[in-house]
Amino acid sequence: MPNTPDESPVVHIVDDDADLGDGLSSVLRSVGLNAKTYRSTQEFLGADNLDAPGCIVLDIRLPGTNGLDFQEKLVGLGVRLPVILMTGHGDIPMSVRAMKAGAVDFLAKPFRDQDMIDAVTAAINRDRLQRASEQQAVAIIDRYATLSPREREVMALVTAGKMNKQIAGELGLSEVTVKIHRGAGIRKMGARSLAELVRMADTLKNRTR
Repeated sequence: MPNTPDESPVVHIVDDDADLGDGLSSVLRSVGLNAKTYRSTQEFLGADNLDAPGCIVLDIRLPGTNGLDFQEKLVGLGVRLPVILMTGHGDIPMSVRAMKAGAVDFLAKPFRDQDMIDAVTAAINRDRLQRASEQQAVAIIDRYATLSPREREVMALVTAGKMNKQIAGELGLSEVTVKIHRGAGIRKMGARSLAELVRMADTLKNRTR
């Protein structure tokens, strides 16, 4: 089921310490956030609707797995939620590895409630921006699919910085015909300027790599 833009984010807390998990859940709910707790990564992966907006608060030391390893596996599992890592045994190498793997934050226990609230807020904001960017990319791909093969050729050359005269020479067309295809392509793509069309072309390149 597609997510609605106003769907409330969920904070998934994965920690085998029941007291800490429940306490953290209570803190987050006190500031209006929806929080769910899990005692293991297996329990978390068995939850419903993990593609909904939100983030994951993940303990590093869990039974049968390492939180850092699990963090790195999440994308391959199709779970793209931002991650906040927490540990009572943290050190600098762990922190560096966590941040390189894309963690929003790395909190050593014990941490202040406000530090966790701030980290969760940042993670949810990152998730919101990622989803908006993804939706925008999908819309660009959908619009690009409506272009004719010739309009795509012209768009590629326009966004490469070629002038109409140069494009006409490369494609064996008249400048008038190039202008027609260029105008149609810009209109179909919904670009308000050449700079915006170039950004769209970059998005398309990144998505097809």
